[in-house]
Amino acid sequence: MNNRFGKLVFKFEAEIWRYNGPAAWHFISLPTAMSKNISQLFADQRRGWGSLPVIVTSGLVTWNTSIFPDKKRDSYLLPVKKIILLELDLLPSDKATFELIINV
Repeated sequence: MNNRFGKLVFKFEAEIWRYNGPAAWHFISLPTAMSKNISQLFADQRRGWGSLPVIVTSGLVTWNTSIFPDKKRDSYLLPVKKIILLELDLLPSDKATFELIINV
């Protein structure tokens, strides 16, 4: 965890996975310890469904989205649109490094 422009930056490596439901959603599960830390630090700033707005960077690509708590995995989920995967040249089951800033 670093600090950039007065905001905490969380850096991690994770695998992209595909939700096998009626829609082809792709996600990244944040590390459990990091998720617990984020939950404690930003508990009073959560929005609908417990979400938190974030700015994510991987490689040269930066995008805005939200993370959502997932009780089943005991972590936050980061949704990744297909266009982002294409820009990053990533497929489900690929691992990549991400920087995440909680944007509250």
